Amino acid sequence: MKHTFTTKGTCSRQIDFELDNGVIHNVVFTGGCNGNLKAIAKLSEGQDAERIITILAGNTCGPRQTSCADQFSIALREALEAEKNA
Repeated sequence: MKHTFTTKGTCSRQIDFELDNGVIHNVVFTGGCNGNLKAIAKLSEGQDAERIITILAGNTCGPRQTSCADQFSIALREALEAEKNA
């Protein structure tokens, strides 16, 4: 299932991704640090969403209380919950 998440408090504005039985595919960040976010997308490809949430949740960026990685963990958590309730 395809998901779109609007980020809050980060340079990236949006994260698009797909989940297939809890497995992450086709992650695309809009805005933000292009190279770093491409790396997060590549490292997440084919991984279990719960595992990636555990790794990325709580990561901060400079003085911010969140980061693009943290926002991705929030997006994944929300998507898993939405699919569970669908």
